Amino acid sequence: MAELEITFLGTGTSQGVPMIGCSCPVCLSTDPRDKRTRSSVYVKTPETAFVVDTGPDFRTQCLREGLCSLDAVVYTHAHTDHIMGFDDLRRFCDVHPDNRMPIYASPETMADLQRVFRFAFDGTARFPGYIHPEPYLVDGPFRLGDLEITPLPVPHGRISVNGYLFSRGGRKLFAYLSDCKAVPEPVRELISGVEALSLDALRHRPHPTHMSLDEALEVAAAVQAQQTWLTHLCHDLGHVETEKRLPPKVRIAYDGLKIVL
Repeated sequence: MAELEITFLGTGTSQGVPMIGCSCPVCLSTDPRDKRTRSSVYVKTPETAFVVDTGPDFRTQCLREGLCSLDAVVYTHAHTDHIMGFDDLRRFCDVHPDNRMPIYASPETMADLQRVFRFAFDGTARFPGYIHPEPYLVDGPFRLGDLEITPLPVPHGRISVNGYLFSRGGRKLFAYLSDCKAVPEPVRELISGVEALSLDALRHRPHPTHMSLDEALEVAAAVQAQQTWLTHLCHDLGHVETEKRLPPKVRIAYDGLKIVL
């Protein structure tokens, strides 16, 4: 089996593509790569399988990709488009040997999860068929199986959120930065030369909390990943039209894309 398999469950911005009530060319596109659910990835190694974030489309994404089991969930931050599929984890608790779901998040994100989903964390809903989260605070690198996971703090508007670097046997395999306005120099150094990189590239125009396409391309050039995949895209960026303008080794991610390392 491959050392790491990544499936992009979703590659869209908070409103998804197509947007409700929009008749722009991308929203009306018949190209399936222009149909973008909220951003998330499924990560699989020989020892473990987990997701990064559970957005509002999580159930649909799991059914589409045939996901039957999860060993954990890792969260980047607690914005609505990244957590609101949380309760759909209940089915994975049903099939987990210990009837539980390990949840990894920063202290700030965990506090938000415990506030929003108090029914799951406060111990009052320990019945069959409910979600039974097992919280683990992320304050530095941690491991799932033989995969080392390093949090990458990046600015996202007024808050700091976690991207993640996934390494195995000393190899920097994959870095995931789905929501950020910039990538600070210490993070660039950590992910320099990574084999695969996924970057927030919301749209052409600057945005206060996300990188634009040009900003993402600047980061990609500086980091020199073997391959860069752009994600968290809004309806400003059509798949075919945008890819024609990209430099070598940079491509547009799409829902269902699988990367094998």
